[in-house]
Amino acid sequence: MTDLTEEATRAGFVALIGEPNAGKSTLLNRMVGAKVSIVTHKVQTTRTRIRGVAMAGQSQIVFVDTPGIFRPRRRLDRSMVAAAWGGAADADVIVMLIEAHRGLTEGSQAIIDTLRERFPQGARIALAINKIDRVQAEVLLALTQKCNEAFPFVETFMISAEKGYGVEKLRDWLAAEVPAGPWFYPEDQLADLPMRMIAAEMTREKLTLRLHEEIPYQLTVETINWVDQPDGSARIDQVVYVARDGHKGIVLGAKGETIKSVGTAARAEIAAFLDRKVHLFLEVKVRPNWLEEPERYSEMGLDFKDGNPKG
Repeated sequence: MTDLTEEATRAGFVALIGEPNAGKSTLLNRMVGAKVSIVTHKVQTTRTRIRGVAMAGQSQIVFVDTPGIFRPRRRLDRSMVAAAWGGAADADVIVMLIEAHRGLTEGSQAIIDTLRERFPQGARIALAINKIDRVQAEVLLALTQKCNEAFPFVETFMISAEKGYGVEKLRDWLAAEVPAGPWFYPEDQLADLPMRMIAAEMTREKLTLRLHEEIPYQLTVETINWVDQPDGSARIDQVVYVARDGHKGIVLGAKGETIKSVGTAARAEIAAFLDRKVHLFLEVKVRPNWLEEPERYSEMGLDFKDGNPKG
């Protein structure tokens, strides 16, 4: 006898691609209904292909929030861009985000050129013009026409990921686009990243918001210990790795005030996400060559060899 329930369900992977700061993480968090990807005002903050799981009726949409695509300079940059294109290649549907107020930039045009090279005719690639609240309607119409002349997107959506405008319409379309089949994850699961990594990302977000210039790109956070306590709370130990001695002092701050403030903010967010009490302990260590250590890349979900100039 046929299982009608399974026949009625749909599930698939959706890759969000675009330039850094296009709003991919904000859109992912809005779709999923929880914070599973870090959101900051700084570009290039998403390093791993974070998957968020959204339910829409009988459809399960698994979002692959890729790092922003940009011109890479360092090994870490190259690994991030390789991860972004890898996430797109693995997806059933691709959504390219463009910022309404920036228009079709040189970087977005480069992404479109690569889409044309990498994906054959028939690929399900949609356009989402984000931050529509920042421009006038006539500007949006002109941008829509220009983008669709540059690439044959199957659909175009006008959204504000931050405010929620148009997001439901995009989600409903994706729900109908993903293939028929059983769900990949339990209905109440939000992400397939280990909680250790999500917690580390939350701490890294707080550091990124507090620090300036190049330092956020020269550090990483790892959860080295996680103990569930008998009272239901969790003890979490994390290490902040920085590349230089001078950076350690900046991360610590005068009398340890910066790292203390970061720890307080991160602990509150992790506790809210877990819905239980958290004891968070942060340590800052100098590792001059962490950007060249394969294990650091593995911890971030990136492939070390993708950082080689020749791939």
